[in-house]
Amino acid sequence: SIYEMFGNECCLSTGEVIKVIGFKINKLIASICDNNEVSRFSAKVELPLNFPGLYKVVADKTPYVSIEEITRKVSIGPTRFGHPCFYSPEDIKLSNLTIKHGEQITINSVEEVNGTMAVNCGVVRNNQSHSFNLPLSQEGKFYECEDDQIYTLKEIAEWKIPKCRNRIVKLSSALHTWDSSNPLPENFDGCLILTPVYEVQAVMKFRKDIVHILSDLDVEVKDITDCYDISSFLQPLSLEDVFERTSKEFPMVAEIMEGPSGSQKPYNLLYTGKEIVIYKKYQATRVLASEIRSDSPKRHFLIPMSYKGKFKRRPREFPTAYDLEIAKSEKEQLHVVATKAFDAPHKELFSVSVGDQFLVQQCQTSEVLYEGRKKVIDILACEQILSNTYKKVFLPMYMEGGFVEVIHDKKQYQLSEICKEFRLPFNVKVSVRDLSVEEDVLAAMPGLQFEEEITDSYLLISSTSSPVESWEIPVYRLNMSVHLLSKDAQTVVPPATKTTLEEISEEQYYMVRRYENQTLHPPPRPPKKPT
Repeated sequence: SIYEMFGNECCLSTGEVIKVIGFKINKLIASICDNNEVSRFSAKVELPLNFPGLYKVVADKTPYVSIEEITRKVSIGPTRFGHPCFYSPEDIKLSNLTIKHGEQITINSVEEVNGTMAVNCGVVRNNQSHSFNLPLSQEGKFYECEDDQIYTLKEIAEWKIPKCRNRIVKLSSALHTWDSSNPLPENFDGCLILTPVYEVQAVMKFRKDIVHILSDLDVEVKDITDCYDISSFLQPLSLEDVFERTSKEFPMVAEIMEGPSGSQKPYNLLYTGKEIVIYKKYQATRVLASEIRSDSPKRHFLIPMSYKGKFKRRPREFPTAYDLEIAKSEKEQLHVVATKAFDAPHKELFSVSVGDQFLVQQCQTSEVLYEGRKKVIDILACEQILSNTYKKVFLPMYMEGGFVEVIHDKKQYQLSEICKEFRLPFNVKVSVRDLSVEEDVLAAMPGLQFEEEITDSYLLISSTSSPVESWEIPVYRLNMSVHLLSKDAQTVVPPATKTTLEEISEEQYYMVRRYENQTLHPPPRPPKKPT
């Protein structure tokens, strides 16, 4: 049987021995649904995994009948995606704990406990996490919990579609403008039923790459696992697999079996068959930055602390007085110009005209007369800048106006200085580009907003043939497979690390922000107008 996949022709001859290493969803068949059922008028459309948009997962109403069924059909793993949540309509009584009906059970891992396979679970009560184990033999009805997270289609395909089941998703955010090539109706914001189409991932005896075989290929096979030495096959590892190795196993030499897509360096150097040295694994800090522009889409970047360019400040914009309170710092007084007029509803407060200039001081409370009654409200004390004097004024914190920062600071800053001295978000423009970067794309941006510092997982690698420089590659954003070679690295000390500016897609941007902020409490909402 001869087939072609991704432009590579592969011949499966009679007697060919293939080692299946995994199953993967290749694409999704989508149908528009109403009330969780396929619409009679809905045509089926094919969606690639990189189809744009962010989606919410609709909880499956069909229960699982045992913990064993959950482990067999649902993806459970060490990453953030691999901790599914369920509830039982009945109490579950354990030796030291009773799980109440309807209580959310988070499954963390599958492990062996005293010779019995079980899942390690957790419940949260009064902000305290309680850990316990459930054996795979535990029976009952287990329903999926509602999931308020948002996902890309690729993440849903990899983690959120149980085996032998479909998945209903609701479009949460359309990230790109609609055009005629979009298979979904214009302005669509409803639900889709996703049916996965799988491919088999395999390795063959005399090939060093991973073979992809569509699951509907018409070929007969026979299971010979028990009577064949499978150690003679290569063992592919993802970057996540490599990252899970212990630190003492590094450095290691590997050959790329499947390289990443992308033309920017170093991804264009990571092609199939290339040998690399992986020196170490670690967590590294990046600054998440977005292009400042009024229209969309904006470009987004992850900037390493090793970036050697310099920045000058650019004015920030503030939509409310509450934002002025958040942005003020002890380092310098915040100077702003009003861009929108505001009529104060109380005589104790100041009415703002376009062009008024203020020095922001501090938040305090004040009594105002409201419908004949005295009310205490939060106000922002400022000094209005007049031609030759200053006037003390009070702005209500709920004021929706508009302000632009006036910059007096002409200093040029390194990235690390900005992160140390100022509170993010912070607006800048590159004043001196980084000459060590082949193409400093940041220098071409009219303005950048540094949004937040993030911490992410990286591997440090270099080429075995010409180890003159090393690169940091992201573990969770790079789709790449390697197999380890039984040879030692020629040098344990990595060469100088090349600064890499990573441009990320809009979907990746939302994912980065979501994970960085998921453990933080949201900021308090601005005060509302008194009623």
